[in-house]
Amino acid sequence: MGTTKRLEPLKAAKLFVDKHFPYCQGAVLAGSVVRGQETITSDLDIVVFDKGIHTSYRESLIEFGWAIEIFVHNLTSYKHFFDRDYHNAKPSMPRMVWEGIILKDEGILESIKKEAKSLLDKGPERWTKELLTIKRYFITDALDDFIGSTKRGEELFIANTLAELLQEFVLRANGCWIGSSKWIIRALKEYDEALAEKFVEAFEDYYRLGEKDKVIHLCDMVLKPYGGRLFEGFSLGKE
Repeated sequence: MGTTKRLEPLKAAKLFVDKHFPYCQGAVLAGSVVRGQETITSDLDIVVFDKGIHTSYRESLIEFGWAIEIFVHNLTSYKHFFDRDYHNAKPSMPRMVWEGIILKDEGILESIKKEAKSLLDKGPERWTKELLTIKRYFITDALDDFIGSTKRGEELFIANTLAELLQEFVLRANGCWIGSSKWIIRALKEYDEALAEKFVEAFEDYYRLGEKDKVIHLCDMVLKPYGGRLFEGFSLGKE
């Protein structure tokens, strides 16, 4: 980001909105700087509500010493993203809006924040018994590949798949939001701190030492309340 002086994040965000969206109806600063989780590579996430735009968009810029990501909506387009995030069980936009620090408000943010909070409190759509069964099968399938593999290169990517399937199963089976990348462990910690530690310990043991036992035990522990591993008798799409 060159030698530009990095302003305090809230000041930089307000200056950015004043400069680029002087006629918007509302804007919030969200992301890691708001949650106190920023790192040296963190950017500023700014959600802007502007009735003058026709199509929502996302853009990345560098100003005031910060990498800045903007998410620009009119006064209805954000609803599509709320709905999409609900169905994906990854509430990125509702979380940004609810947690966001208000930068500008012409009387529209209270109701939008309430919408976001209501959706977050509601949680994602619960998985059906049929979907739980399907997910059990695919975890079992990946676990069998993991146990049987003797090629390190293949194992690494099987382990990645298994971790993704397992965290999704734990969270969705218990009516919780899921996440991607760094939000995987954050979502697990929100649900159960001790379980999140078991996830980290199990996969760290495998990645560092090549030890599979804790990953296998973790899978069995997660699946046990739902009937354990599933292979024999599973059927999908049969009439």
